[in-house]
Amino acid sequence: MHVTGTVPPPAPEPRETPAAPDHTTPADPAPGNGRHARRFGLPVATALVMGNIIGGGIFLLPASVAPFGTISLLAFGVLTVGAIALALVFGRLAARDPRTGGPYVYARGAFGDFAGFLAAWAYWITTWVSNAALAVAAVGYLDVLIPVNDHRWTACLAALVVQWLPALANFAGTRWVGAVQLVSTVLKFAPLLLVAVGGLFFFDADNLGPFNASGSGGIGAVSAAAAILLFSYLGVESAAVSAGEVKDPRRTVGRATVIGTAGAALVYLLGTLSVFGTVAHDRLVTSDTPFSDAVNSMFGGAWGGWAVALAALVSMTGCLNGWTLLSAQTPYAAARDGLFPAAFARKRRGVPTTGVGVTVVLASLLTVYNYTSGSAKVFEVLVLVTTFTATVPYLLATAAQIFHLVSGQGEKVDRARLVRDGIAASVAAAFSLWLVAGAGYAAVYQGVLFLFAGVLVYAVMAARRRRAETSNAP
Repeated sequence: MHVTGTVPPPAPEPRETPAAPDHTTPADPAPGNGRHARRFGLPVATALVMGNIIGGGIFLLPASVAPFGTISLLAFGVLTVGAIALALVFGRLAARDPRTGGPYVYARGAFGDFAGFLAAWAYWITTWVSNAALAVAAVGYLDVLIPVNDHRWTACLAALVVQWLPALANFAGTRWVGAVQLVSTVLKFAPLLLVAVGGLFFFDADNLGPFNASGSGGIGAVSAAAAILLFSYLGVESAAVSAGEVKDPRRTVGRATVIGTAGAALVYLLGTLSVFGTVAHDRLVTSDTPFSDAVNSMFGGAWGGWAVALAALVSMTGCLNGWTLLSAQTPYAAARDGLFPAAFARKRRGVPTTGVGVTVVLASLLTVYNYTSGSAKVFEVLVLVTTFTATVPYLLATAAQIFHLVSGQGEKVDRARLVRDGIAASVAAAFSLWLVAGAGYAAVYQGVLFLFAGVLVYAVMAARRRRAETSNAP
């Protein structure tokens, strides 16, 4: 994924203390003045969005939706509209409040501390559980190149290494995070574009199979395919969450979010279409390696498996690099407001190092538990729960945008864009609710329990802050 060199540390930053609630704070303090702390420009911010949206799942997507037929391409189109609407909402919210924290900042600014805490808590759970899942999945691709799955402890060690390398890049500073993210995004898109674009030259319509192979009506087939594809778009909020580390965030966050989301959607759509056209439908529905089969069909031989496994590893480790940063950014923003423990507000080299450390330790413990339990059932349930918890900050952020639009606050609403912003917010709200529905009853049930556990944490933090305010009162 990325290996960091040994570098002399910059002068230590002053420790930041949690600020009193202030919904009007215009921006974060500078992320650091060391040479390893650097604000992200548009290219890196866009790479962060694209890299976090596109993980390793894309390499299985064509086979996952093939049983529904080519009608599943319509589901891609519908979901892309919803994802871009959500991207527009995040862009508008970031233009109003360009602080680190994204959905947390927007929810707290509109609805107060409790809503902000729920957004931060749900997002934090999503990131560290998802990181563990991503690392375990990456080991499956690594096993194609280096046998590691023969013994569970070897596989466990490999999964831990895959998690800790991105953490080390984050500890090294935002400069390293941005460099790794940009390089990994370029490296993983090279093979993806090879199939997505090159496959069009080998396209054979006879391979497509039936338009609707699901056996149900058109709307039912699109909805069923969309339920599988929904979570492929998680990560659209990436630039907004790291707004405090982005250059000119009022402009850059919105542009990076829309460009990154649209770019990821284009790769998804073209890649799936090319695989559909190069691999026979009856073979594709049972394939475990659709992109490998496409490469082998295009160029012959059997080297496609190695090439795609390597691309998947680069893709997933790059994704882990970005998600590791995001896992610390939201707790950092909440800690500055006294809603998370103060330790999460500490930064070095532009990175909230305590948040990175706690997150990678929790993800590592979950990974070890996965391998020692002898069953992935509990682990899979937790991963499924994150598909629900991820939608909580989306819904709260979208609700914040609707609140600003409906309340007509002159300083927060651009009258010339009112209609466009209203349409985008409505579509984003529908998309977020669709995500909740797609998570399934079990995930929603378990996810609500996770949220209620957060309510207890909020009670403790709120009480501590109230006591501090009382003791400091004149």
